[in-house]
Order: sequence, then structure tokens, then C-alpha cells
Amino acid sequence: MQKYVVERELEGAGSLSRDELHTIAAKSNAVIADMEPRVQWIQSFVTPDKIYCIYLGEDAEAVREHARCGGFPANVVTPVENMFDPTTAN
Repeated sequence: MQKYVVERELEGAGSLSRDELHTIAAKSNAVIADMEPRVQWIQSFVTPDKIYCIYLGEDAEAVREHARCGGFPANVVTPVENMFDPTTAN
């Protein structure tokens, strides 16, 4: 499966409470359960007005379908071409 970065524009995202994040995660998990094995949610990062999510998906359309079914924005869905970190310099 291909790895994707999903950019979700959500004003005030950084102010979401633990309960709100719990509700969002539960909805996402329920949608993924219906779509398995086409999509897998890896991790999300919350910034002041956006949420960046890492997904595995059979294709970008499956990732967008997850967003539509969950009622989540998916403003940009970008395939990851490669990854590196500090150990790449070793």
C-alpha cells in the first residue's frame, strides 16, 4: 500500500479538546473498519488550524473516500515518495 500525507484545513484545530479528538478518532476508526483493508490510519499531527494525517491506502481515492464517509476535510492528499531522518546521514 502507498503512504499518503493528508492535509486537513480545520480552523481552531489546535484548540480541539481531548473529548473532541476522541470523537474524531472513533468516527475515523468506524469508517476504516468498513473499508478495510483499503485504508489504514497511521498517525495525525495537530497544528493551530490544520491536521496532518499519515495514511496507508490502496490509492488516493480510497483515502479521499475515507474523508467523505467520515465527514472530514481532505484538502490535499499527497503520496509519499520517500522518507528520511537523521540516521540517513550515517
